[in-house]
Amino acid sequence: MRFLFLMDPMETVQAAKDTTFALMLAASARGHECFHALPLALETDRGVPSVRAARVRVDGGQKPDGSDGSWKLDTRDKHALEAFDAVLIRKDPPFDANYAYMTQILEAARGKTLVVNDPRGLRDANEKLYSIHFSRWAPRTLVTATPHHIRDFVHDVGGQAVIKPLDGMAGSGIFLLREDDKNFNAIVEARIGEFGNTFCMVQEYLPAAREGDKRILLLDGEPLGAILRVPRADEARANIHVGGRVVKAEITAHEREMITDIAPRLRADGLYFVGLDVIGGKLTEVNVTSPTGIQQMQRMDGVDYSGRVIEWVEKRAKK
Repeated sequence: MRFLFLMDPMETVQAAKDTTFALMLAASARGHECFHALPLALETDRGVPSVRAARVRVDGGQKPDGSDGSWKLDTRDKHALEAFDAVLIRKDPPFDANYAYMTQILEAARGKTLVVNDPRGLRDANEKLYSIHFSRWAPRTLVTATPHHIRDFVHDVGGQAVIKPLDGMAGSGIFLLREDDKNFNAIVEARIGEFGNTFCMVQEYLPAAREGDKRILLLDGEPLGAILRVPRADEARANIHVGGRVVKAEITAHEREMITDIAPRLRADGLYFVGLDVIGGKLTEVNVTSPTGIQQMQRMDGVDYSGRVIEWVEKRAKK
């Protein structure tokens, strides 16, 4: 088969950590051709979508210099999207205007090739806001652009909360808010603007965050596996990107009940490859654009999760 990966430049890929690289390796190992393209390489002419893409050849073997993989791009040529068996959207956030335009261009490929995750689902499922559909599983959460509502909320939940931008990723722009902090107003202003012109999310602080932030990867509504990201002693965030330590994790009975409850909505929205962030049994985020963690999970569990994802894509594409 021919798989197109719509993503950031290959130069940004960390071969030993990157989930997209692991998926490329798994696809190549199964005899498929992988192609790389930037979202801005998409075009549509008379309603026919196409892309300028280059075949990418990946190698996962360790090199003499200690690196954990390599890649090589062929020349970029124009391809009709329907010439690919599947298009895997692996562009990192932020979900900006160009991201939205990308999903709309991909609509022209509906019914002609498999697109994972579904473009409509991506437009509807902001990674922070999507969790409000599952509030019974989430910590108390406020979405607002009003400063004094944030202060009132932090007081109501015990004096501590976490404030997040709605378009961030990998822990970027997340702050721990304390109502007695003299920087409280400055932090709020940094998130919503001086005049409250940007929405933000504020969640009650979960003490279990010190024990770790669990990432559970789902494939078509079923759990693949999980890892626990434990924050450094000097950090409030557990994201791998900011130095979180990764340890093996199991999926609890409570978390399985949560997954069973939310899976029908995920499937209905075409969100097939998803990462749930769970702290102390509470759902804090639903990652749908380019969920990560599969390489760490594979090393912890000794399971070829990437191969399972590609096998699912094969079967789905054939349908």
